[in-house]
Amino acid sequence: MNSLIALENVSKLYRRGSEEVHALDGVTLDIAEGDLIAICGPSGSGKTTLLNIAGCMDHASKGLVRIRGEEVERGGERRLAEIRQSLIGFVFQQFFLIPTLTVEENVELPLLFSHRKAERARTAELLESVGLGHRRRHRPGQLSGGEMQRVAVARSLINEPKVILADEPTGNLDSRNSKAVVELFEALNSKGIAIVLVTHNADLAARCRKVVHLEDGKVVG
Repeated sequence: MNSLIALENVSKLYRRGSEEVHALDGVTLDIAEGDLIAICGPSGSGKTTLLNIAGCMDHASKGLVRIRGEEVERGGERRLAEIRQSLIGFVFQQFFLIPTLTVEENVELPLLFSHRKAERARTAELLESVGLGHRRRHRPGQLSGGEMQRVAVARSLINEPKVILADEPTGNLDSRNSKAVVELFEALNSKGIAIVLVTHNADLAARCRKVVHLEDGKVVG
């Protein structure tokens, strides 16, 4: 499989007064086409930091990050934005839907940043694929938590990404809605989209083909 995102000996350091905190410490990870990866570990182990660096939303303090072989640190912020818009979809625990916009408008929001014209037929197709075609004119406040997360998944797909990075995507959902969201990710993965999930959910991790365990910023298994 072809590599999409490669982290090589990546560290992330923060200063807390005179103390140096290693959020990540020498992490190496390869995300290839079609991967289904779970990133697990206790709170504070560096899971979200790893996802942010892999998604070009944060910079590594040390090490290399390559996107399809390109060293991203050499391209500057504009290039990082182009990579995020063309290659990567994001799903977050908190949904981050705009309450004043309709479901279809929320799904189309990333198109504004990539300067692409919204096509309502494409939006409708995505919403149908996550089981929400009948909810496209509703606003987030009219949806359940599971429905809001499925809107967030549809939004992550609007720019046709090759990889989806999801940070605790079932963290705010009950077991029934969690199962539905997990099955949705599995269906997307079966179509060739790489999926990387940060999760505390052991059952969700067990359904992934690769599991990366972090502890104190290091890969321990």
